[in-house]
Amino acid sequence: MNNAYICDAVRTPIGRYGGGLSTVRTDDLAALPIKALMERNPNVDWSKLDDVIYGCANQAGEDNRNVARMALLLAGIDVQVPGATLNRLCASSLDAVGTAARAIKSGEVDLMIAGGVESMSRAPFVMGKAESAYSRAAKIEDTTIGWRFINPKMKAAFGVDSMPETAENVADDFKISRADQDAFALRSQQRAAKSIADGVFKEEIIPVSVPQRKGDPVVVDTDEHPRATTPEALAKLKGVVRPDGSVTAGNASGVNDGSCAVLLASDEAVKKYGLTPGRASWGWLWLAWRHASWVSVQFRPCVKCWKKPA
Repeated sequence: MNNAYICDAVRTPIGRYGGGLSTVRTDDLAALPIKALMERNPNVDWSKLDDVIYGCANQAGEDNRNVARMALLLAGIDVQVPGATLNRLCASSLDAVGTAARAIKSGEVDLMIAGGVESMSRAPFVMGKAESAYSRAAKIEDTTIGWRFINPKMKAAFGVDSMPETAENVADDFKISRADQDAFALRSQQRAAKSIADGVFKEEIIPVSVPQRKGDPVVVDTDEHPRATTPEALAKLKGVVRPDGSVTAGNASGVNDGSCAVLLASDEAVKKYGLTPGRASWGWLWLAWRHASWVSVQFRPCVKCWKKPA
């Protein structure tokens, strides 16, 4: 079996909801890391790129109609290069990388770009068509978080909990206290702040120049989500799912905007284009688990079932 190497990796800063990247179209945001890979690897013949695979969870707005294909064209890659977009919700971009790696390891392709994009700030409101004439049952759905146009059969059989609701379910079932969640969140914020201050992410982040209605463009070059906080400040926050809940805006994952891409290559492509190979010989395993109320809990069965070497 062939090796699949990650030879380069870039990303935009992660913008806050309504923050510095919120005025950037999602398809334009998706194109930025692809363009950066092209600029950072000038020896590559990009017309020979086999495919671009992107993950995207929403796909209800400017990311509709195969955003991977739109992104590669907007980045300036030859029109003959294909693109495909997949959806595994929160794991979409990771799955894109795995899919690209498998294709290279199989020997079918040599050079791939894989990544993902999400702009939760630009997730649209949507409204389904009326099922009958003069219907008064029109309902507007917000596509930012969670399910929309829910099938009653799915809700009855499996549940359709959003990620915050899932987090509450997991906290209840595993007896994870509010204090423990807040402490974990505080440590994460502190580590993020230190890493930013130390320039840990500087090499991988593409500064994004955002035009303004008046004046010069604003350059976004730092992750916006991390913020200074204290145990006392976290403890004062109310639950986002229920008043007595343990999941808050301070200890839950953020609502953000951003994009990323990696360049993957076979042994042959590494030699041909003078690329610097990174990690190789990896494997992937996806498993479904229990119930939608535990949608986040996939580590346990994965560990048990991963028996064969990659």
